[in-house]
Amino acid sequence: MLRQRILTALILAPLALAGLFGLDGGAFALFTALVLLLGAWEWARLAGFAATAPRLAYTAALALLLLLAWFAGWASAHWPLWLGVLGWLANARWVIRYPDATQEWQRPGVRLAMGVWVLFPCWVGFYQLRQEGSEWLLFVLLLVWLADIGAYFSGRRFGRRKLARHVSPGKSWEGVYGGWVAVALLALAYALWLPFDLGQALGLLLLALLVAMVSVVGDLFESMLKRFSGLKDSSHLLPGHGGILDRIDSLTAAVPLFALISPWLG
Repeated sequence: MLRQRILTALILAPLALAGLFGLDGGAFALFTALVLLLGAWEWARLAGFAATAPRLAYTAALALLLLLAWFAGWASAHWPLWLGVLGWLANARWVIRYPDATQEWQRPGVRLAMGVWVLFPCWVGFYQLRQEGSEWLLFVLLLVWLADIGAYFSGRRFGRRKLARHVSPGKSWEGVYGGWVAVALLALAYALWLPFDLGQALGLLLLALLVAMVSVVGDLFESMLKRFSGLKDSSHLLPGHGGILDRIDSLTAAVPLFALISPWLG
């Protein structure tokens, strides 16, 4: 399994980096759309559709939405990002109340709608961050990765208090705090590099901590859907790593919020 994970990472990492930082404009939008459409294919399974036809139909519907958004100019608008923020507030509520609030979202149609407010704003957020410059896209990617790494090691060493016992028993509040420490160091490094004045640096720190917490909700939300559906991974598209959603679940929550607030830093 470890060998398979390493081989997959060695193949996919250069492709992902080339697509995220080597492409711009329409080519970048197409690249990220293809990734998120693979996520849509997996999402239909999480919504309860195992057959090929409904999964293809859902993926095609999201593709049409992204195509419409591109020609209508929505990829540069703020309202899709607000849609994502409001959607993630609902998602967070369901994670916190799981399994008591399961009846509110268990219908397949509701779970399909969830995928729209998760995947569509994420695509818009990726596009807007890339248009602002690669440094902010790099920042949010590093933020999510470091938050995850910090949480893993801090949780293993100090984890005592469960974060979401019914959703993901292995996660702890101590892990969240460890992720925050890693993210705070990243924000400090970025503030010194740009360079930011004190007010901007504090703003970046607070935004980074907020987005790191939201990224945890993204991870927990997908875990909740998989637990409800009795699935270990969203798919087997990435040998040794599970599916696309297993790799980008935290980003789907973090990217829209960061793209919405980061321009205010100046």
